[in-house]
Order: sequence, then C-alpha cells, then structure tokens
Amino acid sequence: MTGALTERSARIVAARKLTRRAGRDAAGLFLAEGRQAVVEALADPAGVREVLATEAAADAHRDLLASTPVPVRLITERAAAALSETVTPQGLLAVCALRDVDAATLAARPPRLAVALAELADPGNAGTVLRTADACGAGAVLFGAGSADPYGGKAVRASAGSVFHVDVVRGVELDTLLPSLQAAGVTVLAADGGGEAALDEVAADGRLAGPVVWLFGNEARGVPADLAALADLRVRIPMRGRAESLNLAAAAAICLYTTQFAQGRASDLS
Repeated sequence: MTGALTERSARIVAARKLTRRAGRDAAGLFLAEGRQAVVEALADPAGVREVLATEAAADAHRDLLASTPVPVRLITERAAAALSETVTPQGLLAVCALRDVDAATLAARPPRLAVALAELADPGNAGTVLRTADACGAGAVLFGAGSADPYGGKAVRASAGSVFHVDVVRGVELDTLLPSLQAAGVTVLAADGGGEAALDEVAADGRLAGPVVWLFGNEARGVPADLAALADLRVRIPMRGRAESLNLAAAAAICLYTTQFAQGRASDLS
C-alpha cells in the first residue's frame, strides 16, 4: 500500500502507546476502533485528532470519511493489527482526546441521574455500564479510584459509542465526592443484594423521583462497606426465581431503567 503508515512509523508507534493506560494518560488521548465508535467520535470532530484507516476500510467507509474535516491517514493492515485489541482488526480507528470531567464541576452541577462505580474491575463491564447509562438518560458515570479505565479498547468497544455521550469522571475518591453530591440534593443509592429496601418499594414510594446516583461495586465483592455506609439507602433487586445473584451489568440495567421510568413519571406529573 504505497504511502500508508506502517507499524514502524512514528505516528503508529505513538498511537500504539494509547493501548495502555499510562500511555493514554500521558498523551491525553485514546483510540476508538470500528465504524460505530468512529461515527460517534466524529459527531464532535474537535475532539478527534486523526482517523487511521486501512485501504480496505477507507473504501468500505468512504461515505463517512469523505465528509469529515479530520485528517484521514492510510495505514497498513499490520499497523492496524498493532493498534487493535481484537482478534480481527476492523482497520478503522480514531485518535481522540480524553473526555474527562472534573469531579468538582460535576458536584457543582450534578445530573439528574448518574452512576458511581467502586473498584469495578472488568473493562467490558465498564463499557456496558456506560452504554446502559447512556440509554437510560444518565448524565455521568463516575469511575472510582482503582476502577477499570473506560478509555481502554475493550471498554470503548463495549460502550458502542456511548463513551462520547456521557460525562466521564475517572479516578475519583468516592468517599469525598458522594457526600458533596448529597449536599447538592442528590440521593445516593447503593446496589446491595442484602439491602434493607427492595427496588420496587423504593420506586413506588417516590424515592427515585429526584436526582439519584446509583453506586455499584466490584463484580465479586460488591460495594465496599465504607462507601455503602455513606449511601442514603442500600437497595436490593427482588428476585423471584432461584438465581443467587445478578451480574453487575444486569443489575445496573435494572436499577437505571427503573429510575429512568420513575423520574419520567415524576416529570409528567409535575
């Protein structure tokens, strides 16, 4: 491929560093791979530094790339493989600016619905929660210190473009931020299988109608005890069958959808 950037070129070497969290943080950039992610990234072209595409990908997505003001650079298939974290690289990537929002800014103007993640370990879950939060109208997802990086390749793919729609706060000390949100009138609810209140009861009595932050914990250990103690309420999802528990992504979907529905009803009645 004449003129295409190879895996040894300076741009590709620099871009490859973005496959690691340290590299992303140092450069202030991350990679978004695949058409859906690139489409969402290019909706705000000011946040995209360049698009990298193989000849085949550039041909397949010429409708998208012909209309963007962002520089598009051809890369070889081997370069695409060096940048991809998938078995089958898609050959289309955008180099994007990190979209972090400062915790203090969020506390000053909290959204009506947000998610806080304490020690979330799996990047796939990070992306799935972002996507679910976006679908349910949440304004922000807060990644507590020690949680997976939402800008990693697996997380970005799992978000299906939602990383570009929802405010992201990373590395935040939740034991400091949650009280600040409560002081601003936000109810903090900890998802806990042993919680004292059932989700359907909380929805019925109106406690989901106002601004809410849902707090979810580690996939294996749940919400840390010190953070659960800060919550206004620990809430369990009633389960009528014999399943012992739900995985984190499923629990988040149920809690967020229920809250979205309750807040929508409250708005309709006001």
